[in-house]
Amino acid sequence: MNGTLSDEIKRIISILKKDQSEVGTWDYPFETGITTDAYMIILLRSLTIDDEELIKELVDRILSEQRDCGAWKLFYDEEDDGNVAATIEAYYALLYSGYCSHDDVQMQIARQFILSNGGINKSNLLTKIMLAVTGQFSWAKIFTIPTEFVFLPHSFPINFFDFSVFGRANIAPLMILADKKYIIKTNKSPNISDLYILNHNRWDEEYLSRVLSNEWNPFLLSIQKRIEDLIGLPKQIQELAVDKTKQYMLERIEPDGTLYSYFSSTFLLIFALLSLGYKKDHPTIIHAVNGLKSMKCQVDGKTHMQFTTATVWNTALISYAMQEAGVSELDPVIKKANQFLLTRKNYKYGDWLIHSPHSLPGGWGFSNVNTMNPDIDDTTASLRSICKTVNKNPKVHTSWDRGISWVFSMQNDDGGWPSFEKGVNKSILSMIPIEDAEYLLADPSSADLTGRTLEFFGKFTNLKKSHDSIKLGVNWLFDHQEPNGSWYGRWGICYIYGAWAAITGLVAAGISSDHPSIQKSVKWLREIQNSDGGWGESCKSDKMKTYVPLRASTLTHTAWALDALIAAEDELTPEIISGIKYILENNDKDDWTTSYPKGQGMAGSFYIHYHSYRYIFPLIALAHYQKKFPNESL
Repeated sequence: MNGTLSDEIKRIISILKKDQSEVGTWDYPFETGITTDAYMIILLRSLTIDDEELIKELVDRILSEQRDCGAWKLFYDEEDDGNVAATIEAYYALLYSGYCSHDDVQMQIARQFILSNGGINKSNLLTKIMLAVTGQFSWAKIFTIPTEFVFLPHSFPINFFDFSVFGRANIAPLMILADKKYIIKTNKSPNISDLYILNHNRWDEEYLSRVLSNEWNPFLLSIQKRIEDLIGLPKQIQELAVDKTKQYMLERIEPDGTLYSYFSSTFLLIFALLSLGYKKDHPTIIHAVNGLKSMKCQVDGKTHMQFTTATVWNTALISYAMQEAGVSELDPVIKKANQFLLTRKNYKYGDWLIHSPHSLPGGWGFSNVNTMNPDIDDTTASLRSICKTVNKNPKVHTSWDRGISWVFSMQNDDGGWPSFEKGVNKSILSMIPIEDAEYLLADPSSADLTGRTLEFFGKFTNLKKSHDSIKLGVNWLFDHQEPNGSWYGRWGICYIYGAWAAITGLVAAGISSDHPSIQKSVKWLREIQNSDGGWGESCKSDKMKTYVPLRASTLTHTAWALDALIAAEDELTPEIISGIKYILENNDKDDWTTSYPKGQGMAGSFYIHYHSYRYIFPLIALAHYQKKFPNESL
């Protein structure tokens, strides 16, 4: 063992104190692979912004991530030795940068990997959109939603605001781009026709035929009929729809110039505005580009463009974890963190008002620049952090009350909690033939959000366990437990994450650890524990919708499983002891398991390596062990 449990707690706290910024935040990278790096190069070249220093830095990082087989991966154990879409994106960006050529060895082996795995047509939707915008793929081969869709009333079976906030942010500019069939090429645009295979046209025809013959087609016709019923000439209606969509985007630009602080939506926004006649040097476009540049960070000495920033999330979780481990709320570190969090509370009305019209602003967002896009997880995390100061400061008390009220108002009618908005989970969304629509378009109740919300209410408020909201949340978890005893977690990898959130939430909600649901999950966690005492889960789980072991342990997965067992067990068990020993013996581990993604963005498209997680969750698990079993020696 590298030290005692108390020593490890002190060590982690010391690291976190050292890493805090002057303004009270923790700015650990939100790392999501090379896609955003590639898109930044493509964006800069498309806008003829010759930021050569940044482009060279991004080229350097992209090349450093290439595998021996020529491909780029989303995660270590990905099948086929790589990811086709990521490899296409890297290949294209490297060529567009001008610092690599078709003849380079690394480019040749990348090309071979792409062709051997089906070529461009095997890429994902976002990749194809990017390629279409920059003149490398046909718009006719991309399924799109007409801009007139924004006029469908709330009474219609589906409308624009039935999409998730993330979905709307990306689909709005896409609708405009598709409407205009917009293409932008420059004198530096590379030719990547060598990435097509001979039968690609037939493949496209088969795909489109399949799309148009599914159950979505009759409903699409009903949408078109409803649009045709609108008063006005078709061209006028189309122009009005485009203008309404444009206004939707412009009204949701954050102070840093980004659209909701998402890289993908901001990338599409810029091109959508260009398609509407904006000049490359228009202030809105320049502001957006600078907003994306501001998300630059360093990962292992290499420049990486973050998909967004995780500043609020990191700061709230770390502050809470440190307080759980015994750091006083009066400690300057915690005071600075809480002061920052109070400045990031959202006071603007957001789209969440559509489905919850009587709610008042009161939540927190994920990014440090979010002003109108709060989410449940960041709100409860921030509330955990400020909890001990509520009765000492009227301003904090007001923020506390508003935050709790907002969380209550977002509970879905099914009893669970979503990520961003209430009531955005119509079954009809599954009909829309958009790849991974469930991740892009829907915002359903999930086990991780529901469990963590219950845990917050149960441990940090005086809300009675018999409260209707608590009972509804508990029942939702009971109803959505997997046959093996786990739960699917939306924002983490994946079933271990869901089980952790559900178990800790149920226990905090007053459910006895003897309850069959909890015991079933505990049994499952015991069964999947590795021989070294740790736990690990593959990113394959989220795409396959079943638990897939990683065949190796990670600190974060171990901490989640361990914390769940500590919450559920009344006595110290061999599994808990082994888990604690794993953390203490591997606290300085620095290999592929350390950087392995523990968060998911969109299954099969991008995954998240939170650099903060190796500290946050082991600290929480160790602190909870110390509290529950203070007299037990290992």
